[in-house]
Amino acid sequence: MPMVREALLQSCPAFEERARLLLAVGIDPRLLDDPDARVPAQAYARLWRRLARYLDDEFFAMDPRPLRAGSLALLCKVAMAQPTLAQGLETGLEFLSLMFGGFSARLVRQQGLAEIVLDEGQQPPLRPFAYFTLWMIVHGVACWLAGRRIPILAVESRCAEPDYCDDYRVMFSENLRFGRPRTRIIFPAEGLDAPSRRSEDERRRFLARAPGNILVKYRDPDSLARRIRQRLRGLPAQHWPETEGLAQSLHLSASTLRRRLAEEGQTYQALKDRVRKELAVAWLAEAEVSYGEIAERLGFADTSSFYKAFRKWFGASPGQYRQLILSSGQTSQLN
Repeated sequence: MPMVREALLQSCPAFEERARLLLAVGIDPRLLDDPDARVPAQAYARLWRRLARYLDDEFFAMDPRPLRAGSLALLCKVAMAQPTLAQGLETGLEFLSLMFGGFSARLVRQQGLAEIVLDEGQQPPLRPFAYFTLWMIVHGVACWLAGRRIPILAVESRCAEPDYCDDYRVMFSENLRFGRPRTRIIFPAEGLDAPSRRSEDERRRFLARAPGNILVKYRDPDSLARRIRQRLRGLPAQHWPETEGLAQSLHLSASTLRRRLAEEGQTYQALKDRVRKELAVAWLAEAEVSYGEIAERLGFADTSSFYKAFRKWFGASPGQYRQLILSSGQTSQLN
């Protein structure tokens, strides 16, 4: 419901209109006053579509220029016409930059890392909901183009942290950072040069289910893999259990744990590597944390081992990445 309230804030401020819209999409208006209420993702998707038609704006009236109804369809069309995922993203971001009046977006590649950066000039930061709605659109289309979930290592926003972040962490990353010099998402660059082979029939099927599929596809808040990642993030790396110990803590046999993770396309080692990557990115953003301390926190034997692992992950050294993540002006190029 916090996301429902945010969607209505600028797009439908009058209470009577809110009530009518919510009833039309199957949401009880009385839930607006319940801070802990939840609604199905499909009900939220129906609200998004209804508001887009009501306002002729697919961005909840949060930009000086309305994102006219049909913009998502055209975004997919121009992006899928490009030969690779990277070129599709670049073209899609160019299209959105022309459509919006308050900011523009661009793709920056840094060897094994990539980021989508918003150029906002000197204007005050947007609402957190506006940033995350934009990322929902961009990331959702990128995942569709790639045919898989693109893992996000970090989300940085110029705005202050909102009271409610739970669903944003499920949709994007546990590594959300607020009050930063710029707004951007950071993700591995692997796969950006892969061919993009979406057909017109696939585009029509994708749009027929949008935005509900953007909200939930490739994301499972109740998955075993996510539960394990959350558990690992709450423990020092030195105390991460072996497979047998983890299985016992989850009241499973080791073989059942492996089988269930395999059904989700995961392994325990891959989950540990993913959490290490996320934590490394988070701590490298803290200038006062030394490389040796990060290596120790991540469970590496020494700083050299951490350097080797990081370069294998991202094709850049921790020092080069820290230069990127802490830069407040133009993004520096990694050598």
